[in-house]
Amino acid sequence: MAAAVEPLFRIAPTTQGYDWGKLGNSSKVAQYASGAGIPDFTLKESAPYAELWMGTHPKSPSRVAESGEILAAYLAAHPELIGDRVSKQFGIKDGNLPFLFKVLAIRKALSIQTHPDKKTAEQLHAEQPNVYTDPNHKPEMAIALTPFQALCGFLPVEQIAAYLVSTPEFASLIPNAIVNQFLASSSTLDSKGPLRDLFSAFMSADVNQVKEEIIKLVTRYQAGEEKETEKGVKELVLILNEQYPGDIGIFCAFLLNYVTLSPGEAMFLGAGEPHAYVSGDIMECMANSDNVIRAGLTPKPKDIPNLVSGLTYNASPPTKHMVQPAKYGGATLLYDPPIPEFSVLRLNLQDGKEETHAAIDGPSVAIVTEGEGTVSWEGGKSLQLSTGNVFFLAAGVEVSFASKGTLNLYRAFVDVKN
Repeated sequence: MAAAVEPLFRIAPTTQGYDWGKLGNSSKVAQYASGAGIPDFTLKESAPYAELWMGTHPKSPSRVAESGEILAAYLAAHPELIGDRVSKQFGIKDGNLPFLFKVLAIRKALSIQTHPDKKTAEQLHAEQPNVYTDPNHKPEMAIALTPFQALCGFLPVEQIAAYLVSTPEFASLIPNAIVNQFLASSSTLDSKGPLRDLFSAFMSADVNQVKEEIIKLVTRYQAGEEKETEKGVKELVLILNEQYPGDIGIFCAFLLNYVTLSPGEAMFLGAGEPHAYVSGDIMECMANSDNVIRAGLTPKPKDIPNLVSGLTYNASPPTKHMVQPAKYGGATLLYDPPIPEFSVLRLNLQDGKEETHAAIDGPSVAIVTEGEGTVSWEGGKSLQLSTGNVFFLAAGVEVSFASKGTLNLYRAFVDVKN
């Protein structure tokens, strides 16, 4: 007789050792991986642990912990775990979840990048399947686990204009006519075209000239000769130059918003928004894709034409990208970005308290980020939980969480909106 299909079960995530990841046990990825029950995982203090993947993306799929079966295959065999409404909305036939949940631990800056919209992703995948490995878009949300620094979205045009005036090393990379056109437009409401022209010219600058201007800029900053306008970016420029000497992405400090998020704060980046994560540990949730269009701060291939053509050129303060969580329960917050593929719940239970989550119409993936406790469901069944545990929750199941002292977890889910 076949074993009953339980609505909750542990899954084994996977790790990615990209060079920019934090080393050894300083990485949240390594800390959680140690408690996640990953087969043959051994922590090495000198190794980078950059990402923990929790989901069904074929590049690095999670497995059912008990059986070792690939999660997508298990869900395809038991589609009731995903639920009819979500399966119909997203056309799911192969058990592939609409979202991918991750932990990132960032020691040095990730590349200046953007993600394509759905139509562009399909085109890029058809043209360059070895580079753009799936046909999906990749809107993403980052929630800070530790203090987190990032570049996100274009600065307001007046701030970019101020840098063009105050920072000759930056302005010299762009033809005077384009600089003047941008400066003239910076006091008007129609700046997208001039910003596009400015960014395109900047990204096409001569590589040797870029290196020369970076040397001048860094030398000036190291001598303490920064101007008042530049004080907010001086430290970032010096950090990026240490990590990626002479890279054009260093000058993106004069084009993109630089933000610091405290633990629990979040930001969302839709298609065509330039960004780069600089440092810190985060929870990240995205549509189920690994498509990245890169432009700088990376040894990986860059795709300047597709990056330039795909940006929104929306210039605004960073508040535009922030996600304000809403109360979901006494100890739970809801992060609900403006896309259908995912939302995230953050549970923070203290002092042995309990919290119930009502049934959700779609599937969930959750990770315990601190503490111990239990999750229980219908029939008196339960799982013991501790730091690093990752588990799947089926559609349509009510669950109750109880802490032993402290229990913090994040739960990514998809729920069909009425």
